[in-house]
Amino acid sequence: MKGRNGYFQLVMKGDGTYIKLTEAEQGGNPVFYDEISNYLIDRKVYEYDKIAIGRALTSLKDTIEVKITDTIFPPIDECVKIVLDEEHMYAKGRFYPSSTNGHAISKDDIISALVLAKVKCGLDEQAINEFLLEKRFCTDYFLAKATPTIPGRDAVITYHFNTDLTLKPKTNEDGSVDFHKLDMISHCNKGDLLATLEPMDPGRPGIDVCGNIVRPSKVINQILRHGNKIHLSEDGQKMYSDVDGHVSLTDGRVFVSDTYEVVANVDAATGDITYDGNVVVKGNVITGFSIRAKGDVEVNGAVEGAYIEAGGQIVLKLGIQGMNKGILKANGNIISKFIENAEVIAGGYVSTESILHSKVSAKGDIVVGGKRGFVTGGEIRSGTMITVNSAGSQMGTFTLLEVGIDPNVLVEFRDLEKKIASMTTDKEKLAQALSVFRKKMTLGTQLTPEKKQYLKQVTQNNIVMETQIKEARKRYDDLKIEMDNNSTGCIKVTDTVYTGTKLVISNVVFFVRDNIQHSKFIRDRADIKVLPL
Repeated sequence: MKGRNGYFQLVMKGDGTYIKLTEAEQGGNPVFYDEISNYLIDRKVYEYDKIAIGRALTSLKDTIEVKITDTIFPPIDECVKIVLDEEHMYAKGRFYPSSTNGHAISKDDIISALVLAKVKCGLDEQAINEFLLEKRFCTDYFLAKATPTIPGRDAVITYHFNTDLTLKPKTNEDGSVDFHKLDMISHCNKGDLLATLEPMDPGRPGIDVCGNIVRPSKVINQILRHGNKIHLSEDGQKMYSDVDGHVSLTDGRVFVSDTYEVVANVDAATGDITYDGNVVVKGNVITGFSIRAKGDVEVNGAVEGAYIEAGGQIVLKLGIQGMNKGILKANGNIISKFIENAEVIAGGYVSTESILHSKVSAKGDIVVGGKRGFVTGGEIRSGTMITVNSAGSQMGTFTLLEVGIDPNVLVEFRDLEKKIASMTTDKEKLAQALSVFRKKMTLGTQLTPEKKQYLKQVTQNNIVMETQIKEARKRYDDLKIEMDNNSTGCIKVTDTVYTGTKLVISNVVFFVRDNIQHSKFIRDRADIKVLPL
């Protein structure tokens, strides 16, 4: 145990009041002037020799008495000062000795002081007895302590299948994609354990020293959410598959779906296909037909001018010859051997070996690799990065590569431009109509009830239109700031980017005037910098 703190005591004598200062033992804290000052103020003693006290504290050794006033005060009893922390987690008592002829403090006196400070719970009688036994003054004793809360625990769900949709297919040594080893779809069998829930623990409340209930921090509750062909254990903590199929996680909900398999082509023999799960086509998808699946779509053959939409991923083991009609649209990734004369929209990444005269946009990376790895013609947009072997052509075919802006944001931005222009035109027409009515009213023309109702309607429409334009412009400005301030994004060309190619990184434009080889393009403030690979 460390040595006693230094302390002070008032001593009344025949010629006035003195203060007795006792030096701290080794390891203890010294007496501070502010504590003496606060003690005297609490007892309404304002006039005393402050300089004498200061000098005595500076030169204090062992014990010294210093006269501080000619006034002789009545005896002052031993006392305790109670302090509560802001959160009322403890009550701290600091004791001061009695003056000459003062009375010692009792256990009941200490408890009364605590009650007066609104302490109701957590009384530490051992700490009180400890003080009464050892009498350490100007020393803090923790006389009451709160009952602490017992922290809770968030619910935790563990999924026993692959939920990472960012896995890319294996690439062969020559750079081509190995479509025989995709392994991107999570298969499951009937009775498989799909997910396990560790329930939340809400914890236990505590009680502060004033008797108030202290609630533990809130925890996050979760439940196992699922679609059809799945069941839970009786306690709701385990999830099982009822069928053989494919399992996926979408918006926190687990889905198991049987795969719809088309053994030949999607054509007149099958008609359009709409399915809640995954679709596998062994043959081709013929022009004019469509596939809409909530899961993944896999086509072993070629896709012509068809429409394919997937809630998950699209995998074309050959590719798409879209004939300027074909569209691929997926919430996940799109992998295709080649993309020609088609429109491709991916919520994840796009991986292919060539792109020819197509519009391709992806929220993630666009990688054009393999033996060919070229992009010729069309518009290629990625929110993150574009990697190609070559871009454009020796004939100067116009080719656009754009990165750094989420294509969805870009679409919304351009739609807002058109919407604002249209609404502004409509508002001008409403303003003209209102102007005509006001002129008539100024000239004293009496309006019929029908025209008054029409005027009221036009006025309301004008107010609504103003609000809509204001909201649209605010969103438009926010998107513009977002696009202008986004300096991320990169374009990599491992071989050649040809003259006639336009590069855009976060709204900064770079026209390729001369062929550039083995380079990486990044945005540097308001310019695009060309770096060697």
